Amino acid sequence: MLKLVDWIGSSYKDFRAFPDEVQDHMGYALHKAQTGAKHEDAKPLKGFGGAGVLEIVSDHVGDTYRAVYTVKFATAIYVLHAFQKKSKTGIKTPASDLELIARRLKVAEADYVAKLAKGKKS
Repeated sequence: MLKLVDWIGSSYKDFRAFPDEVQDHMGYALHKAQTGAKHEDAKPLKGFGGAGVLEIVSDHVGDTYRAVYTVKFATAIYVLHAFQKKSKTGIKTPASDLELIARRLKVAEADYVAKLAKGKKS
């Protein structure tokens, strides 16, 4: 059974602005996550306590694109952030992006709990 994919904030719009090749690469990684598998390019994002928040990185024509998603939930994958890395020095995720990811993770958690509660009432 495939888990649903939910997009938080502007992540879907941002993802759709990526080059087609990048969307294909990351889309396949998300599909694998939906099946419970992990794409070989998906890595845990540091600072989020283990392997519940993953990052997929894709390079294309000298640019680097990233998508961050969580697999913490039994029935859903939440894409928290999709962005083009602008910094040319180092691979570290900028603090502003990490803060956005943390805020969106809280939104995803609340959304998941709300959907579970709604499902139990039906």
